[in-house]
Amino acid sequence: MSIKRVVVTVFLSGLAACSNETPDHDMKAGVSLSLAQGEVRGIPSPYDDEITVYRGLPYAAAPIDDLRWQPPQAAAGWDGVRVADTFADSCFQLRHTSNFVWRREDFPVSEDCLYLNVWAPDNAKDLPVMVWFHGGAHTSGQGHSLIFDGTSLAQQGVVVVTVNYRLGPFGFLAHPWLSEGSESGASGNYGLMDKIAALGWVRDNALAMGGDPNNVTIFGQSAGSQSVCSLMVSPAAQGLFHKAIGQSAACVNPLSVDDANGHLRGSALVESLGADSLEALQVADADALLSAMVDSDWEAGSRIVIDGDVLREWPSQTYAKGLQSKIPLMLGFLDNEGEQLFPVDDSVTQAGLDGFLSYVAGDLAEELKGEYDAENLRPGQLQHAVSTDIFMAFGMQRWAEYHALAGQSTYLYFMDHVPPAFHLYMPEQPYLSLEDGSRSGGAYHSGDLALVFGSLDKVGYDWTDEDKLVSAQMVTHWTNFAKTGNPNLSGEDAWTPFDDERLSTRVINSEPTTVDGVRKRILEILASRRPL
Repeated sequence: MSIKRVVVTVFLSGLAACSNETPDHDMKAGVSLSLAQGEVRGIPSPYDDEITVYRGLPYAAAPIDDLRWQPPQAAAGWDGVRVADTFADSCFQLRHTSNFVWRREDFPVSEDCLYLNVWAPDNAKDLPVMVWFHGGAHTSGQGHSLIFDGTSLAQQGVVVVTVNYRLGPFGFLAHPWLSEGSESGASGNYGLMDKIAALGWVRDNALAMGGDPNNVTIFGQSAGSQSVCSLMVSPAAQGLFHKAIGQSAACVNPLSVDDANGHLRGSALVESLGADSLEALQVADADALLSAMVDSDWEAGSRIVIDGDVLREWPSQTYAKGLQSKIPLMLGFLDNEGEQLFPVDDSVTQAGLDGFLSYVAGDLAEELKGEYDAENLRPGQLQHAVSTDIFMAFGMQRWAEYHALAGQSTYLYFMDHVPPAFHLYMPEQPYLSLEDGSRSGGAYHSGDLALVFGSLDKVGYDWTDEDKLVSAQMVTHWTNFAKTGNPNLSGEDAWTPFDDERLSTRVINSEPTTVDGVRKRILEILASRRPL
């Protein structure tokens, strides 16, 4: 497998959520708000009566019929009081998949899915707003999974918003027919446009929710983090947010430029579908589109494309010029990101591994190999380890380097705390059997989600006091950053800002510390082939 192929396949695992999980709760009247679209009444959070949750608020019109593969349009208003007590269906995606912690079973899906959810403290006024973009390779997931319940974050004095956005071919298909039929002459990136529309909704309604429209933090994990990274360089998103947090994925890694606008992969999908015109494509069955996505291998390339509109060039080019959003940035990655995230290729031979290492490290290939436990790793396992570091460790530090070099406040973290592995999106069936125990997956990709949201009391099992301590630490860092642009408590400076000399990195575990770089020599070798 080539390095380009290895890099772009990291996002292929499905990180989707399952259903509208929520415990029983009384339905006493919640707080009413007057939004731009009309009056809405929420319900008390099942976990804290002083936090009100507003479920399933439309931020854009349903992207169906003539609006399929169109930029999001304004949502209609309503008369009377809308009772926001039910989460909307998930955006259309594959169901019944099983992969490590990301297993999910059947759940309601719809193309009518452009809804968001809000958690707000009662009597809130001018609070920071945190807008969450879920992960899932841009092909799966939803913002209303129980693991993303916003109660614990809202208890810290912030307003929390979680967003559903179009996925897979519905959100990211690019094709000449679609480009020719659009006002901008571009296609693809509809899922990014949805996020921009959601941020516009937040701007217009923040005050009513008790939030400050001038203090909005976007945060996301995996594909959600890649979206955060991309929105920071999208002209259409500028001014809609004021801080950003990226968890476990950047958008500045080297990718193939052979199909930058996505038309080649889009044409392969349409051919697999059997559509012979734009009209046929517009009315194609939704499940047939998912089948064509799988059959054509469409998702093997970047779902985000360079369309010339939402993104005018590769994000790495914009960052290299220092033209990204001038805002505080916090970002980081976990110790064992590659754990079952994408498969180890056991067909890799020693000769194939040597060629791979030469490609990514040049004359430093042997030194790079020596930085790993090569004697105890099969060729495919070593390639997997290096590829994961290219995608995660290198990508995240390079993002931090770009932002710090632009003179912007930047905080980098590395989590090596090992949480239990469990079915993240199946709270009613959390148990996951691992041969060597629930913590044998290390600090795996997505292992930070429950810790960041403080949802240990809602999902998973086998939690310890140490897990709770680390979660409290992360909730504090994340909400402090949303409030001030600095993750430290007022008057403290334990987590020092990142710069390209010290590489200050906060190590997150039960005994946190700040160090001068993580995996320094590995990243130096990789950077020698990809200088700033």
